[in-house]
Amino acid sequence: MEKEGIPKEEAYKKIFMLDSRGLIVTSRPNLTEHKLHFAKDMPACTSLEEVIKNVKPTALIGAAAQPKTFTKEIVEEMARNNERPIIFALSNPTSKAECSAEEAYKWSNNKAVFASGSPFPRYEQDGVVFEPGQGNNAYIFPAVALGVMCCGSINIPDELFLQAARRSLIWYLRKISQWAECTLDCPTSRRQV
Repeated sequence: MEKEGIPKEEAYKKIFMLDSRGLIVTSRPNLTEHKLHFAKDMPACTSLEEVIKNVKPTALIGAAAQPKTFTKEIVEEMARNNERPIIFALSNPTSKAECSAEEAYKWSNNKAVFASGSPFPRYEQDGVVFEPGQGNNAYIFPAVALGVMCCGSINIPDELFLQAARRSLIWYLRKISQWAECTLDCPTSRRQV
């Protein structure tokens, strides 16, 4: 977000983090330093479903290897709150994923933008085939590693990964934009993504 011109403090305000005790809030005692930036000045919410009902996020990113955390009720609530809810079940292996691709699509009435950390099989409904994407480091790291080896670089700045991810996303969006507009009747343009 900072790279897009959003001040760091504003960026922190847009990210709602949960841990094993629920939403990270300022009233919680003994917060560690890395959690302080993300602590919200609001009542404590102990469940993900409660956070979604109160915060109404546009995206869920699961990376804690807690399987089936994105339940039917949670995905349905995300779909009620968003035209295209972003559901990223990034935990590996597949058995640790927060939900499956089929669950994300089915429970959101095929509205979800889904990515996973492990491969999921394609899902078909009413003649429409959904190809779940992988949104983890498997695509960025090998390319960056090859580039670093070819250049003989001894330092890999964070900006390198940001640029690699940005360029990969642009390539992918160009690849699927025509399919998405035709198949899903998606009103979201590339400019809005």
